[in-house]
Amino acid sequence: MNRGDGVFETAVVRHGRPQALEAHLARLERSAALLELPSPRLDLWRTAVLRAAAAVSEPDVLQAGERASIKFVMTRGDEIDRAAPTGWVLGFAGNDPSAVRATGTRAVVLDRGYRHDVMQTSPWLLQGAKSLAYAVNEAALREAARRGADDVVFISSDGFVLEGPRSTLIARIDGRLVTPPPEFGVLPGTTQADVFEGIADLSVGTAALVREDLDRADALWLCSSTRGAVPVRELDGVAWTWDLALTARMNAVLDARED
Repeated sequence: MNRGDGVFETAVVRHGRPQALEAHLARLERSAALLELPSPRLDLWRTAVLRAAAAVSEPDVLQAGERASIKFVMTRGDEIDRAAPTGWVLGFAGNDPSAVRATGTRAVVLDRGYRHDVMQTSPWLLQGAKSLAYAVNEAALREAARRGADDVVFISSDGFVLEGPRSTLIARIDGRLVTPPPEFGVLPGTTQADVFEGIADLSVGTAALVREDLDRADALWLCSSTRGAVPVRELDGVAWTWDLALTARMNAVLDARED
């Protein structure tokens, strides 16, 4: 399948086991439903992912100190005969995220081109699904690079804050950690959910944010499975403060996950 008509997940592997596997499987099932794919056999996917995680963690495969990841993909099938969905699982060595966690990332705000209620008005655009159609996300990252940045925060055409091309946004505003709601067509973040669950002493939740709210935030993070919680150190060319202590707490929670 080379038309992007499929869904995928990527899970980090630690100590031979994929982290947050059940959350990733649940999101795979949700994305498949949005694309009207057959419901995935989660028992088979679970077994395949666990086997791949064990195999990629063998000493002769993974260098000492390296992190591994598992990517698992389900597509509608061959372009000619789409009667039988196909799937595959790939284990690979991942990059060490410790440097970007410590130094932060530079982001720019880009218009995604859809209203915040696109899931309700135009469900065929598949916002909120983790699909294989990633060309727009990659184009946004190239635009960020042209502007001297590393990453992107998308906003809707009517001004609401959404997510990154490969990450979920967390903002700290008035002492509360908030993230945009999935009803805005953003991908429900497994990493963000684990951060909110693990930082029990802070107020957390979803909130409808507009572009101006980002300027009110005293800290921003972009969260993903492979990198964890990465602080934003610059937004649209303006230097940003970031909380290294809370960042370290978030990533300690994430690195300790077992599933």
